[in-house]
Amino acid sequence: MTQSTGFRRLALIATVLAFGVVMLGAYVRLNDAGLGCPDWPGCYGHVVVPEHPDAMAAADAAYPQNPVQPAKGWKEMTHRYVAGTLGLLVLALAVWSVLARRRTGHLARLPLVLLGVIIFQALLGMWTVTWKLKPIVVMAHLLGGMTTLALLWWLTMSRLPGFSRLRLPRVRGLRVALALGLALVIGQIALGGWTSANYAALACNEFPTCTRGQWWPPTDFSEAFVLWRGIGPNYEYGVLDQPARIAIHLTHRMGALVVTTFLLGLAIALWRAVPGRVASGSALAVFLALAAQVSLGIANVVFSLPLPVAVAHNAGAAILLLTLVTVNYLARNEPADEHV
Repeated sequence: MTQSTGFRRLALIATVLAFGVVMLGAYVRLNDAGLGCPDWPGCYGHVVVPEHPDAMAAADAAYPQNPVQPAKGWKEMTHRYVAGTLGLLVLALAVWSVLARRRTGHLARLPLVLLGVIIFQALLGMWTVTWKLKPIVVMAHLLGGMTTLALLWWLTMSRLPGFSRLRLPRVRGLRVALALGLALVIGQIALGGWTSANYAALACNEFPTCTRGQWWPPTDFSEAFVLWRGIGPNYEYGVLDQPARIAIHLTHRMGALVVTTFLLGLAIALWRAVPGRVASGSALAVFLALAAQVSLGIANVVFSLPLPVAVAHNAGAAILLLTLVTVNYLARNEPADEHV
């Protein structure tokens, strides 16, 4: 196995694991297990969740506001174990790139950027717990996970030989449109994270209306998007009143409408105006990922946020993000880098 093949396989494994970490994070959050361990990086001062009666009694005494719930604790710790493994893989990619520089004279910077992102992501994971699910941190932690996944996929694509033959033709305005589509998806993911972190997913429990047959019930936008409320309060289950939560939910719906309209137009443009099978395949991929995500979002409301659908909605966001990342990569039309 060559050096480049080994690096490529490690990058692909890390990408798959990053997707799993994002899904685990969603599963933990949706199970209200984000504070299953009230300290970090351990759980009540232990490497594993305390389950022996004496250990549980000591943990309850140390954290009287957060009595031990082993089921929630294990969900949280499993996420940390897997995320820690991902961190080690990213570290290995960064070290591999630095060592490869001695042989090739070329330093691949993206693995080093990824290492910086993963370190900051670990800090966000710590603050998520120690700042008691502060919404801005929870949202940033989600975005950090998605950023890690997207960068790892970009790194993997740059090392896959098959992608060197898959390029979108140069069409005026295409790169700008694709970059804007990607930016809109990232913004919508941020809105989704803010909705979830403020427990506003069911603030509107009807579709297409919001609640009680109303399209626009009373809202409080002045409170809905206050990003910083200080450190100390416990944000588990949310601190906002219903009008503020409705404002957040409606904003997420409006964002979804904007993203859907733009991406549908983008898919149609790729299908009709850009020649080649790569363009038509890209258009189909964008359309399918978008249709799945919109359907899952509606199902969340109609069926009152069932856990499998809610986790799938997070997976759909990740897949839509990766689809836009892929199409943007194909539009760059750069040769594959095989220095490592």
